[in-house]
Amino acid sequence: MGALALQGWLGFAVRAVLLAAACLTLISPAGAQSGRVAIVRDAEIEALVRDYAAPIIRAAGLQNSGIEVILVNDPSFNAFVTGRRMFIHTGALLASETPNEIIGVIAHEIGHIIGGHQFRLRERLDGARTLAVMSSLLGIGAVAAGAATGEKELTQIGSGIASGAGELAKRGLLAYQRDEERAADRTALELLNKTGQSGAGMLITLERLAQNMKLNATRIDPYQMSHPLPAERIETLRDAVLSSPTFANLDKPALQARHDMMRAKIAAYTQGAGAVRRIFRDASTLPARYGDAITTHLSGNPAAASKKAEALIKAQPDNPYFRELLGETLMRANKPAAAAEAFGRASKQTNGRAAAMMRVQQGQALVAAGEHAAALRILKTAVDQDRTNANGFAALAQAHAALGEVGEAELATAEMHFIQGARREAQVFAIRAQQKLPAGTPEWRRAQDIISAPQRG
Repeated sequence: MGALALQGWLGFAVRAVLLAAACLTLISPAGAQSGRVAIVRDAEIEALVRDYAAPIIRAAGLQNSGIEVILVNDPSFNAFVTGRRMFIHTGALLASETPNEIIGVIAHEIGHIIGGHQFRLRERLDGARTLAVMSSLLGIGAVAAGAATGEKELTQIGSGIASGAGELAKRGLLAYQRDEERAADRTALELLNKTGQSGAGMLITLERLAQNMKLNATRIDPYQMSHPLPAERIETLRDAVLSSPTFANLDKPALQARHDMMRAKIAAYTQGAGAVRRIFRDASTLPARYGDAITTHLSGNPAAASKKAEALIKAQPDNPYFRELLGETLMRANKPAAAAEAFGRASKQTNGRAAAMMRVQQGQALVAAGEHAAALRILKTAVDQDRTNANGFAALAQAHAALGEVGEAELATAEMHFIQGARREAQVFAIRAQQKLPAGTPEWRRAQDIISAPQRG
């Protein structure tokens, strides 16, 4: 029984290290249990978080390491890293009142990457697994010896060894993870100092976690936790943060304004108009009006939402995300041609992945308007700029199919499934595409790459 329980615990630990080896909070993300997380794609929020992360990544010397920041649709305050990917929950973005709080979270996660904590944690898991197996074998041997000799005490000792192995391995691993969290906190503060940013946001975040624990927990065994208690982390960090030469540095007003817009958007999409009003009590502010326009759009009143979006554009003509919202309201109003124009203008006001995502929306609108050749041109550019946009490939497939280009449509569909992790479906469409595409062309070879890609367990 002890060995079986241990096997279950080790199975969970392996899954946890793959998805949440370096969680900031005390609870592993829900996706770690199922092996899946709900990813959010949003041009505005992604661009902002990338801007938060860029100075920290440069200070860590990781600017050429391909670190990617990914948003997770989850209301809890959490962040974690796997490999070179950093996942941040929308709940953390919504709860943070200043950019500095999220920048501190990012610095902590970069601290895990610098420290190689995931790699060493896997080594520790291997060690824990070996210890557990050896202890279980000793216990089984003692049980067998006791049964053979009739010694009841020996049988009981053997059962104790087997059942205690899991707890021993677990406590050792958790103690090691707590040490890693302390190290990541120290590294985070060093990175913040290097970039001229305050560590005050880290203390605010830890105080929030400590308060949540007081409200939600009754009795906590600190030895059963993967992180030190927030109060302990605050005590360890406080003097270093307060004595830092960058402690009094504040976020730039323009960055704070973008942060407020981001919070308004997340509140509107995840919690509705009431949440927007709770966060932004002055309804005349731009973030409050932005959240109100979004909730009006979501409530199914496109005419009113369009007017509110146009008023936002008038107040801030250079904001591409207000034009993006206008395009979305026009799509809902069944005005795809006008929506395509709004998305096109928005894409010209930004760059990089944000522009690519807006071009995808422009292409979708052109498909809806029946302008398939124009959509194809826009969408090809968009997916070349961002190969991770499944919606872009879905729209590209529609445009190709409408123009009678069946092989290309099936290849785009294969790409869409491939991005979404549906490898079997991707391979089916890639095989179908390859049968229709000229052999040896770049498209034919890309189909072969998808066909040859290993299946994920």
